[in-house]
Amino acid sequence: VQLQASGGGLVQSGGSLRLSCAASGSIFSPITMDWYRQAPGKQRELVASITKGGNTHYADSVKGRFTISRDNAKNTVYLQMNSLKPEDTAVYYCNAVFPDLTVVAGTREYWGLGTQVTVSS
Repeated sequence: VQLQASGGGLVQSGGSLRLSCAASGSIFSPITMDWYRQAPGKQRELVASITKGGNTHYADSVKGRFTISRDNAKNTVYLQMNSLKPEDTAVYYCNAVFPDLTVVAGTREYWGLGTQVTVSS
């Protein structure tokens, strides 16, 4: 399974960006698809998560500004980021959890390489 993320870049404070991440190489749809981010000197943190059924979860720091969505037919997850702040600057990573049929009720997660988001003040 491969995850290919795109859409990062440099934007001014208050601007918007849309990240995309496409999963390929599996006959299954991901159970969950998530976005994490890691700023310099900080631990990786969960930004937003969405299940196959569309249930979403957001970190408190992005609620009301970021929206996660997915296209199950394309195994693609999106992150619409509005009202960006300098503290949103980080490398954003896509994560997907797939069923693992080699283990009873097993799952396996995969990571994309990350895409840089830089918000200037």
